[in-house]
Amino acid sequence: MVRIAIAEDDPAYRATLEEYLERYRRENGLEAEVTAFSDGLALTEGYRPVYDLLLLDIEMPNLDGMSAAEKIRAADPEVVIIFITNMAQYAIKGYQVDALDYVLKPVSYAAFAFKMKKALAMIRRREGADVVIHMAGGLRRMNADEIRYVEVVSHKLYLHTGDGVLSVPGTLRDMEVQLEGRHFVRCNKCYLVNLRHVREVRQNTVDVGGEQLLISRPRKKEFLQALTDYLGGGGI
Repeated sequence: MVRIAIAEDDPAYRATLEEYLERYRRENGLEAEVTAFSDGLALTEGYRPVYDLLLLDIEMPNLDGMSAAEKIRAADPEVVIIFITNMAQYAIKGYQVDALDYVLKPVSYAAFAFKMKKALAMIRRREGADVVIHMAGGLRRMNADEIRYVEVVSHKLYLHTGDGVLSVPGTLRDMEVQLEGRHFVRCNKCYLVNLRHVREVRQNTVDVGGEQLLISRPRKKEFLQALTDYLGGGGI
């Protein structure tokens, strides 16, 4: 299921995009859920990182598409963005918010289908890599590879990343289930390690992104076997 949001203030263009999406869905057997918004403000108010693709008009009242994208990027660095505009020079700024592409009005179905194919290819490449983290203030979508290891302290989880540490509620077991299949393995009862970030293993410690974590005796054999399998499979 691909979740798509449209933000377009012109009702006629909004209807056209919905019609194009329905046609593309039928022709390509795509399972899609489409939500339409009347402008950028309506999209960003209460935004949650649940969408795979955003189709944003640039020129809109209340909050234009570029400003909406800037706000969204703060909470959702992974969602694919395509701008819809009358003037190509506006869309060039889209690279500042890591937009995938833009399509010029009037939008033809052929151009729209080409951009959709490109967007879906990117979404499928990311599929399975993203996780949605339930934080105290809401939700955050992030790439699982960003997480170096997860630590549990006094019934609270700490996600260690290259950009800092995120504190989230939950149990290590719940996080282990959520990250299943993404090469995360426990080295002891307090740490869930992303094997991608393992630099070195010594007798009873593992270097994860420059930090030394203890490998417990009960977990050592399983951890080393998982690391061997990962490296042998060309994971790094």
